[in-house]
Amino acid sequence: MQEMLFQTKALCYQGFLEYQDIGIPENKVTFLTGESGSGKSTLLKLFNRSISPSSGSLLYRGRPIEAYDSIPLRREVSLVSQSAYLFDGTILENFETVYRLRECFLPDEAYLEKILRICMLQFPLDQPTANLSGGEKQRLYIALFLSFAPPVLLLDEPTSALDQANAHGMMENLIGFCREKKMTPIIVSHDRTLVETYQECIVELQRRNAV
Repeated sequence: MQEMLFQTKALCYQGFLEYQDIGIPENKVTFLTGESGSGKSTLLKLFNRSISPSSGSLLYRGRPIEAYDSIPLRREVSLVSQSAYLFDGTILENFETVYRLRECFLPDEAYLEKILRICMLQFPLDQPTANLSGGEKQRLYIALFLSFAPPVLLLDEPTSALDQANAHGMMENLIGFCREKKMTPIIVSHDRTLVETYQECIVELQRRNAV
C-alpha cells in the first residue's frame, strides 16, 4: 500500500474553505488543481504550518501537523509562493544571505550554477538581481529553495511567467532534480497540459464553502 505523506479529514480553514478528504503520496509528483477559490494555495500553506486549520485533522507522515515544531517543519516542507522575495545585490549574494540566515554552509559555485540551469536561468552568479525580469526573479526564488533539496517541495504556479516551451523545460528539470534527490514535489498549476504530461497523482479540489 502506498504510504501517504499528507492526509486530511474534514479539514476546514477560517470557516470559509472546506476540503474533501485528501491523501498525498510520498515520492510521487502530485498536482493540485481546481477552479479559482477552491483553496489550492491555502492548502499548501496548511501543509507547512504557515497557517493553521480551524477544524479537522491534517497528518504529516502519520502524525498531526501540530505535533511538529513549525520552523524545522518549514525547512523540511518548503513552500515556494508565487511572490518572489529577493535581497538586493547579486544572485550569489542572495544565496549567501539565505544560507547565512539558515546557518548552513554555502554549496560550491558549480552546484549553484546547476540549480540556476534547472530553473532556466542562464546568468552568472555576479548578475545583479535588480536587472532580472519578474519571471526571472520568480525562478531565482524557486532556485534558492530548490538548492536545499528539501524532502517536500511545495510549488505554487512555478511556471506561470513562462511560455509553453520553457514551462515544459523547467517542469522537466524540476521533476528530474526531485527524483535525483528523492524529494516529493506538490505543485499547484492551472496549466492542464503540464499537469497531464507530468502528473503521477492529481488532487482536484472542489470549491466547497464551509457552513
